[in-house]
Amino acid sequence: MTPIASETILYTFILFCRIGGCLMVMPGFSSSRIPPQVRLFIAISATLAMVPVLLPTLQAAVRDLSLPSMAGLILSETAIGVLIGLMGRMFFLALQFMATAIAQFIGFAAMPGVPIEDHEPLPSIGTLITITATMLLFLTDQHWEVFRALVASYAALPIVARFSIENGMAQFSTALADAFVLALQISSPFVIYGLIINLLFGLANKLIPQIPIYFISMPFVVAGGILLMYFTIAEFLTLFTAGFATWLARG
Repeated sequence: MTPIASETILYTFILFCRIGGCLMVMPGFSSSRIPPQVRLFIAISATLAMVPVLLPTLQAAVRDLSLPSMAGLILSETAIGVLIGLMGRMFFLALQFMATAIAQFIGFAAMPGVPIEDHEPLPSIGTLITITATMLLFLTDQHWEVFRALVASYAALPIVARFSIENGMAQFSTALADAFVLALQISSPFVIYGLIINLLFGLANKLIPQIPIYFISMPFVVAGGILLMYFTIAEFLTLFTAGFATWLARG
């Protein structure tokens, strides 16, 4: 049995900085419903699994570094990992934002839900959409794509290059734009539905001001929104999952 050198432990910790920083904020892995000890064990297990693949590259990059340079490298790797995790989380935050807007469009925003993923409650429709999307992340094996992307990140963002704020902000803004464009595209039927239904009932209210159209129209708005969701929710979640998978493969 070959003894483990102290340099190997240090290199493993450097790998853990990027991998653990990413999983700390990556959707699914960073859920508040998962105990911190479990999240830590997942990050450690993932790091140990990637050590045989990444250790030769790491040894060639950080050999003979001084102590201040090593401390800066640890901070840089942690920042890169957090950046990767935040870019992935932006897709789910954009989905959560548009799910809350969808609840507003179909008249469900006034019904508070139970806080499941976050500490603040979302409308029931928003909770249903975000929880289902998180489950699909694991059911479609995209969590393995997260690990593959982490391994590939050492080629796209090599250790010797260190963390660049300008480059990081550029990548983050690109991911943020892609996330909200995707969320807006898949939720566009509900946006159009909200505009048309409110315009129609607004015109009806102008034509017949004696009747409280708002209160009369609410059941029809909710019923139409539920019917629209029944026919579009499968395609809605499929397109989101495909868009997130495309970003993982590209990014």
